[in-house]
Amino acid sequence: MDADPVEEMSFEQALAELETIVRTLEQGSAPLDESIELYQRGDKLKRHCEARLKSAQMRIEQIALGPDGTPAGTKPFDVD
Repeated sequence: MDADPVEEMSFEQALAELETIVRTLEQGSAPLDESIELYQRGDKLKRHCEARLKSAQMRIEQIALGPDGTPAGTKPFDVD
């Protein structure tokens, strides 16, 4: 399998390839050995996408409102 290194892919590239792999595996048309390789590649792509999303989320800030309801600056994004 001659594919781009996962760590060099953008989020969008990795997600598109992951979607293609999922469709291929769902169809069940690939031979067993190829299916295993696709699954392993898909796992790497999934982990890469999750890491990119987490990194982006950490950079997001939200507007903090003061007691009177007006914007008073920013604070880190809170997942909760």
